[in-house]
Formats: sequence, C-alpha cells, structure tokens
Amino acid sequence: MKNFASWQNIQDMLRRRIIDGTWKPGELIPSEKRLAEEFQCARATVNRALRGLADTGLLDRRRRAGSRVATEPSRYATLKIDIIRLEVERRGAKYRHVLIENRRTVPPRRLQYQMKIHDEIEMLSQSTLHLADDKPFVYEERWLNPSVLRNIFQIDFDQVSANEWLVRNVMFTHGDISFSAANITASEADLLDANEGDAAFVIERTTWQDEQCITSVRLLHRPSFSMRVELS
Repeated sequence: MKNFASWQNIQDMLRRRIIDGTWKPGELIPSEKRLAEEFQCARATVNRALRGLADTGLLDRRRRAGSRVATEPSRYATLKIDIIRLEVERRGAKYRHVLIENRRTVPPRRLQYQMKIHDEIEMLSQSTLHLADDKPFVYEERWLNPSVLRNIFQIDFDQVSANEWLVRNVMFTHGDISFSAANITASEADLLDANEGDAAFVIERTTWQDEQCITSVRLLHRPSFSMRVELS
C-alpha cells in the first residue's frame, strides 16, 4: 500500500471536516479501516491522526465503539516550537546567532534522569546566544542526544542554530514544556546585556521520539520579552 499522506496531513484534513460541519457534533466518524483505504495509508497512520484530534478535545474515542465528534469540544492554547530566526525577523530585526559552546560530554545526573538516559553516554552540550539587530534576544542552553540524532556531530552549528536545524529536520512525537521567571545571574546578565538580578522569562522544553529523548533545552529571554499563543 502506498502512503500518500503523513499523519499530520490526514489530521489536518479530518480537523477541517469537523470544523466545517461535514461531521456533526456527536456523529460517528468512519472507521480507521475506511479512512486508511480513503487516504491509501496504514491504519497506524490514521490512528496517530485520530489520537491527536482526541488529545485536543475534538473527538471522543471509545474502544470498540469508534470515534465520535465531541459534542462540547475543548479549547486549548496551541504552542508550537518556533524557529527563533523567523521570530526575530517577524519583529523586523536582523537575526544572528553565536555558538558559545559546542562540546561532547556526559550530562549531569539530574539531566540523565529528566531525559530517561540510563547509560552515561556522551551528548552534545551547547550554549548559543541569539541576537536581534546585534542585541541579545535569547540565551539557549541545550543538550542533544546522539542516540536519536545519528549525524549530530557532523552538523555545522555555526551556520545554522540547533533550534532551526531540529525544527526543520527532526520529527518529535511528544514533549513537555514549562514556563517560569528567574532572576538572572551575573554571567547571564553579561550575555543578555542586562543587570544581575533582573527578572527574565524562562522556557524549559524536552522533546521525544516515542520513548527516546531528542533534546532538552533551556531558553532564557531578555528582560521585557513578551510571548503570544494561539487559541484553537
């Protein structure tokens, strides 16, 4: 069987059928088998698309009873992993990044536990400063797992940031993210052209391919940074 559509494309097409009223609230939608035949793909691909719609509250899925359009769909804030370069350019600024550190090393125990890494394998540890019009925008500390990213040590991260390379080249199945505020240290203040103790917005994110961690990153934004999310 030829696979003409990814699960993301199928998910988008099914979402449109719900939003435009092709499938009404409470209506039983076609089975995975019928949808797989329609899209000429594996049932597992359809299943992945349906799980995503259920996770966002658009479908009610019951074992052996099929999937129905939710009668009262939930609403969620949709967060996507943005390419920092594009974010800077959307603000009308010129983007540049500086790779401060890029080395192979074994992550600390705390991070091994967070990433569910049981062997003391070497990972790629990076720190990167992203700039807008040559002014600090985001300071990034990142760990990259070579068990998933097989060619990671051959990538020239002076030319493309890990953020952009990952978004463009690596698919993740799920992730976790946290938001907080932190008073920046003296060294962080030097990097962000700020004052020690200033409050900064922090994003910490870990992404996965099934059971394998891809990357863990901490993003420290300059003081006064603001963020918007899309409701869907």
